[in-house]
Amino acid sequence: MGDSSWWTLAIAAVTGGTAVLASWVTSRGSAQAARIQAEIAARSQSAERLRESRRTAYLELIEQTHRMGELYWEISATLRLPGSDDRTATLTELHDREVAEYAKIRRCTRVVELEGPPSAAAAALSLQKATGPFYAAVKQELAGEGDGCDAFDVAYRPFWAALENFVDAARDAHQRAEASGADA
Repeated sequence: MGDSSWWTLAIAAVTGGTAVLASWVTSRGSAQAARIQAEIAARSQSAERLRESRRTAYLELIEQTHRMGELYWEISATLRLPGSDDRTATLTELHDREVAEYAKIRRCTRVVELEGPPSAAAAALSLQKATGPFYAAVKQELAGEGDGCDAFDVAYRPFWAALENFVDAARDAHQRAEASGADA
């Protein structure tokens, strides 16, 4: 009986040790799995925040571009009026608004450049630069250096084409980010 109790005690000790070891391994594995799951969730949330911030930046630039376009239509209508002091005063006021709206489009462009990706940033910069001919045409008209109306009208097509290019680049970047679930 003495031997049998010793064996029972030994088996109980081994069984208990195995249970403790198994519990330790399981808890360690569970902790590692939880850590991995938390890392994946954090990366996913980070990617989602980036996609959302990019989307917001893209939309703000598109909205600002449309505001600029509406202002350009006002300027275009004013440029078609016969020359007068009232026309010059209105054109000066519209030019001041153009400068203020340009500052907003420039800020929106910088945000897109910050958020990326490079393809959307390049398209945003091209869109910002497409406002230059409008500015030059109004300055030309205010300075009395020729017909700013024709130069202004010629600037519309490249401006709207630059907006279309930006929308395409932004859509492509957004779709790549959605498809990959990560930074695009």
